[in-house]
Amino acid sequence: MAALITVACCAVAAVVGVLVHRMTLERTMRLGEDRALTDVATVAAQYRTGAAPEQPVPWTDWIRDPAELPAALRARLPAEQPTEDPTVSSPGSSPGSSPDSSTAAPAESSTGSPTPSPTGSPAWTPDGSAVTWYDDQKPDQPWMWAALRVHGGFVATSKIDMSSDLAGLRALDRAMVLAALTALAVVVPLSALLAEPANRRLRRVAVTARRIAAGDLDARVATTKPLGSGRRDGVSATKRPGRGDEIADIAVAVDSMAASLQHRLLAEQRFTADVAHDLRTPIMGLVAAAELLDEGEATDLVRDRVQVLRSLVEDLLEVSRLDAGAEVAERVRVPLAELAAQSAERVGVEARVVTSAGGEPVAVTDPRRLDRIVANLVLNARRHGEPPVLITVRDHLVEIRDHGPGYPQELLAEGPRRFRTGAAERGRGHGLGLTIALGQAGVIGAELTLANAEDGGALATLRLPRRDPDAS
Repeated sequence: MAALITVACCAVAAVVGVLVHRMTLERTMRLGEDRALTDVATVAAQYRTGAAPEQPVPWTDWIRDPAELPAALRARLPAEQPTEDPTVSSPGSSPGSSPDSSTAAPAESSTGSPTPSPTGSPAWTPDGSAVTWYDDQKPDQPWMWAALRVHGGFVATSKIDMSSDLAGLRALDRAMVLAALTALAVVVPLSALLAEPANRRLRRVAVTARRIAAGDLDARVATTKPLGSGRRDGVSATKRPGRGDEIADIAVAVDSMAASLQHRLLAEQRFTADVAHDLRTPIMGLVAAAELLDEGEATDLVRDRVQVLRSLVEDLLEVSRLDAGAEVAERVRVPLAELAAQSAERVGVEARVVTSAGGEPVAVTDPRRLDRIVANLVLNARRHGEPPVLITVRDHLVEIRDHGPGYPQELLAEGPRRFRTGAAERGRGHGLGLTIALGQAGVIGAELTLANAEDGGALATLRLPRRDPDAS
């Protein structure tokens, strides 16, 4: 916001400066033209009446032949249109030339200016309107020219020095730049100071939104106590802050969204836990009853389905415990390669364990939870991938890879979801294996990432912490 105010102030200062500069320059040029035109009119009048111009410049320096003028000024002069006057010499003559039998040149005074005719009429009359030209060929000494044709093919001229006027314009420009910089030096820190409270509130909203996106549904923008704790839907509305502006509305909207998401997630977790607990007793009864059946193909099928149902209920109970945050890791030194081989053998998955050179990798972690993670990952590789299943063990690192179609893009983008396997080509399942593995990895402080290998197949990488995350 402060940067936007700074840009806006700079733009306004630049526009105002340019406008003032142009208007001042135009006014200076107009004043210069007026002075030049006034002087050239005086020169022409003095030339016609015979009055000597003011000293020290004699009038002959201002009455010139057009060929002596700068080319740009000469091009602006109108075409010569001489008038007939019995008292004036022919257009082709010049002052001081011999008159013919019918006309005579006017006599000159001792100062060199023409004397008036006996009748009192001017000896020379203008043949066109005056023109001006700004000569900036020398930037340090510009001139404003004015020219006016007079009889006899000559031109009355004037030349005004514009250097002082342009020096004043440059001084005005410097003053405007200094004033603009001074104003910016005051406005920018002041605007940053005034915008900081709003920026701080926006940053707090952004941090809270990122925490919510990361799964922390307890995060709230407002620091006031929630209202409506007795509502039946369980959603507590956050008290609106004292400021009634857009940032406060955004904060209230973010808090309301987080409260609604938290309510729905808690309801889902409670439903999962309730269903698992309610099904556990009848499932145990089914297991006991299946064991009493006579041996046979039908009995084996019933026992197999009952075991699948029992495993599902146990997975649901484990998910509910992970959701409740009631799991605590019990860490000991664990040989990683040995545990990985035992986990794959326990679940009946044929997998090859590869260790790095340099001895048996050992990590301090919870062996039961690490066994659960590795077992779920190798089961997922067998069910949804293709052999061979490869387990690579290195220092605080375990990788499980299959050679099937790999993880679906939806799972890689959104992460594991319960009761969702991601794609039909990944086979059947309840979608709880990866969810439990991810939850147990969080309990032991490990990082579980899912990806697809460059040459095909799903690749799960488990990075174990090098130190106890619970240690102070």
